Amino acid sequence: MRVLIVEDDSIILDGLQFALAQEGYEVLAASTVSEALRLIGSRPEIDIYLLDVMLPDGDGYQICREIRQKSQTPILFLTACDDEVSTVRALEQGADDYIAKPFRIRELLARMKAILRRTKQEAGIPGELLTVGKNQINLQTGRIFADKEEIILTAMEYRLLLIFLRHRGQTLSRGQILQLIWDEAGDYVNDNTLSVYVKRLRRKLGDTAEGTLIRTVRGIGYCME
Repeated sequence: MRVLIVEDDSIILDGLQFALAQEGYEVLAASTVSEALRLIGSRPEIDIYLLDVMLPDGDGYQICREIRQKSQTPILFLTACDDEVSTVRALEQGADDYIAKPFRIRELLARMKAILRRTKQEAGIPGELLTVGKNQINLQTGRIFADKEEIILTAMEYRLLLIFLRHRGQTLSRGQILQLIWDEAGDYVNDNTLSVYVKRLRRKLGDTAEGTLIRTVRGIGYCME
């Protein structure tokens, strides 16, 4: 299990590196935004990110946005500000959780394990790598590749893909899909918008006009083969 820590306080960083290594984590570390982005750009498989908010050349929110453009890998913020504004901003940027400094290492470890466990449970699919057509889907990182080229999905497209994967081979009515999207995201999606999302998802997955990956079941809904 690999973790990337972005923290500019050397004492905290050293302590985290030691504690996480003792727990069996492979630890990567950065103390600036630029260093973190360089590590992320080199594309090592990261299982979870720990991001400080305030950094010498920017903030953790910038790193969070960059991660979310490419994957759904879990993100936990380390913040010195236990206030509502900082918490809401972290979550709005796509973070999964946050913990206020000073924190107990056992609490941090418990939160990390809970996030990783929840991420796998939400996918609801055994295994971490799935094949859909020419696409290789890594459920742990949320990254998708087709012929070594990465396919970038929006958050809503990715949630829709997970719904189809979770019910693969099963015909879902449009109403069922809309309800599942609402339950998972709390976002309002209407019937017309759903058609647009399905069309975009098909195009990004390299599906044909006939819908060989996501088949239209006339008068009912859709089925992922």
